[in-house]
Amino acid sequence: MSALDPEVANQLAEDLPPDVFRTIISTFEEDLTRLAQELAAAAQAGDQQGYERAAHSLAGAAAAVGAVGLEREARIAMDHRQPEPPHVILPRLLNEAKAALQALHALIH
Repeated sequence: MSALDPEVANQLAEDLPPDVFRTIISTFEEDLTRLAQELAAAAQAGDQQGYERAAHSLAGAAAAVGAVGLEREARIAMDHRQPEPPHVILPRLLNEAKAALQALHALIH
């Protein structure tokens, strides 16, 4: 399975001027870094609300660029009813983030 929804990512890459697309990727990368740090810090502190809030923001950012795997993992993290602890989810989430960034960078013209 691809890290990106090809319909969303390709539409962004094709419809936007290259410099605007690069800015979107750069902003996404900055947001991703910040939100992943917030998520990890909240998990470490046992702050369930902060953890879910960061996961929710991450899911939204991922959806905006078509990062389907990252969005899926973030939605799992934000669901307090799911049984997996953060130390299980975070590595998968970070792997999906890395894959999404690589796939987005590959779309730059």
